[in-house]
Amino acid sequence: MKIRERDEARTLRRKQGQSIKEIARAVGVSTSSVSHWVRDIELTAEQVDALRARNPILNGQMAGASARSAHALAMRRAAQAEGRAAASLGDPAHVAGCMLFWAEGSRHRNAVHFTNSDPEMVAFFARFIRRFFAPPDERMRVWCNLHADHEERQLEVENFWLRTVELPRACLIKSTVNVHSAATRRKRTNMLPYGTCRLTVHSTAIVQHIYGAIQEYGGFERPEWLS
Repeated sequence: MKIRERDEARTLRRKQGQSIKEIARAVGVSTSSVSHWVRDIELTAEQVDALRARNPILNGQMAGASARSAHALAMRRAAQAEGRAAASLGDPAHVAGCMLFWAEGSRHRNAVHFTNSDPEMVAFFARFIRRFFAPPDERMRVWCNLHADHEERQLEVENFWLRTVELPRACLIKSTVNVHSAATRRKRTNMLPYGTCRLTVHSTAIVQHIYGAIQEYGGFERPEWLS
């Protein structure tokens, strides 16, 4: 990481309220890097006014971004409301799928990520997703995390997981093959026969539905799942 450049970028953002583009030019890095480095820094009202004064076009851009953000938030709220309504029906398969995701899924705002080494569990979750949401195959992805022991039979392992979730090879993204420890070089014992598989469904509506259902089933509120 470019630590000096990052620190300088954060200083320019916090103390001078410069725009992403202004900072990128001053520091000599990409705007994407600057955006990542300063995303947690909130500008003061005075700094925002100064930015607008320097760049009138920014007014329209900020208004448009605000409108898009508000629309996206409304869509996430609606999806969670649908999940809560579905939870009120008490379908055992819906309960099981949502609770499984609560226990084993990763928290993302716009996609479902479910990872496990148990083929039956992964298969069950895939059936849950299809039964209640029916996403097209092109919205789903499979990623395999393999150990060095699997390298010679990588194709076999990948095909095993694809059969497990009933998806074509076009849905497979590049697998990760780990290496043995340089310190020991010993074969592992009790190794997972097929490593782990991550099933991803790219859908804000689906993941937010599940979040809403989990909160309804659990009787709690988790506002950060919307943001």
